Amino acid sequence: MPAILVTGGAGYVGSHACKALAAAGYTPVVYDNLGRGHRELVRWGPLEVGDLADGARLDEVFARHRPDAVMHFAAFAYVGESVQNPALYYRNNVGGTLELVEAMRRARVDTLVFSSTCSTYGVPERMPITEDAPQRPINPYGATKLAIERMLTDYDAAYGLRSASLRYFNAAGCDPDGEAGEVHDPETHLIPRVLMAATGELAHVEIFGTDYPTPDGTCLRDYVHVADLGRGHVQALDYLKRGGATTAVNLGTGRGFSVREVIAAAGEVTGRRIPVREAPRRPGDPPVLVADPARARALLGFAPRFTELAPIVATAWRWHCRPR
Repeated sequence: MPAILVTGGAGYVGSHACKALAAAGYTPVVYDNLGRGHRELVRWGPLEVGDLADGARLDEVFARHRPDAVMHFAAFAYVGESVQNPALYYRNNVGGTLELVEAMRRARVDTLVFSSTCSTYGVPERMPITEDAPQRPINPYGATKLAIERMLTDYDAAYGLRSASLRYFNAAGCDPDGEAGEVHDPETHLIPRVLMAATGELAHVEIFGTDYPTPDGTCLRDYVHVADLGRGHVQALDYLKRGGATTAVNLGTGRGFSVREVIAAAGEVTGRRIPVREAPRRPGDPPVLVADPARARALLGFAPRFTELAPIVATAWRWHCRPR
């Protein structure tokens, strides 16, 4: 089974990609410093504990496992934290990626699937968002991801390192089999916070802005199931292995659901009342963020299996109710 090095494979999306890799006949070798990852999510291949800043450790891992390619998830991803401490984000996200691609060059590994984000678009001018939309991130987190995309374009032109940057929208849900899920501290994503309000772990869930130009006044987002994201990364790997050129694609469903619709779906799934508190808009929150997934469908064969909100929330609820 060919080895694939998965940086950040002990995290939310990375762990689901590892399961998808194993199902496709690969051995995912997780490289994670466990600072924000979780050892218990590493279930489908070996774990190598290490930091991206440690070039010698990367060289050792490349030499031991001789991976065919790399999937790169390792990054800090809290928007608010990136605003408060941009140095941390540039050092970890951009600097860490530079160390990784240099280690790839030394090991003569020339294929990379990169976990990017729709945050590179900033506040888009039109919907749905296509890949040729202007990339104008409005926070350091999005700026670091865009810097990495540009780095990878340059590394292809100069060194022949081909990559697929996957700009995904709102990752949601958990493994339908209950083998992996969302574990963040702090938890900032809407669906788990709504479920925490359902169980009383939170006194309420906040709705930031109720006066947007949307059907119910709350923000619309494209929720793409994390298991679909995992399969999308494997499809991107297969695309590159077939000789595909460096590219960037959106991973989303092409459908938007509002904050109130998420809360209603959670109430339906859990059978519980969700306490809500309305709050002012957050600066920089666009009214609508929805992907145009046509390029991913055409290039990768990406076709999400989860397109309705209630089944996505149900997988998250099963994970949330697991014995701990």
